[in-house]
Amino acid sequence: MEKKYKRKKSLLIAQGAVIAALYATLTILQNVLLPGSASMAVQFRVAEVLTILALYTTAAIPGLTIGCIIANISSVAVLGAYDLIFGSLASFCAALLMYLFRNIRLFKLPVLAALMPALMNGIIIGFEIDFFFINAWHFDFADFLLQGSLVALGELAVLFILGLPLSVIIDKTNFGKTVHLNSGKD
Repeated sequence: MEKKYKRKKSLLIAQGAVIAALYATLTILQNVLLPGSASMAVQFRVAEVLTILALYTTAAIPGLTIGCIIANISSVAVLGAYDLIFGSLASFCAALLMYLFRNIRLFKLPVLAALMPALMNGIIIGFEIDFFFINAWHFDFADFLLQGSLVALGELAVLFILGLPLSVIIDKTNFGKTVHLNSGKD
């Protein structure tokens, strides 16, 4: 029994590390090839498609959070330490909520879960942009709504254009079982 537990724990750590590495690499590479496309208020961060993995394994929660931290380290010179804190918090909250809502489906699609990154990033990053960058330590609700909406729009685009089709592929091909993702049965 203990051997099985250690094996599962090792598998989750390895999955989390791979997810973190993929997320960071995709984001940094995107920022190098298309500057600003993965780090500005209006962004289409392709690595966000990996948030779909939170539907299948708890390893995605720390994996996405750590991947976001690593990716955001590369933009500290531009965005300061704020994005390390707020971006990582948004990723953690989004992944956790996605995992919690993983079994709620609309037309066999995890639509509610796919909305979580847009909601969390819209609120948290929208606040960050408004408070720290636009209004210099002051909160303006109209600016927050605008910035939060722009961030959420980019998240929605990634999750609905790339993420939901990826979840269909994972479900239909049993890929999750092939790579020993737990399919939500922790």
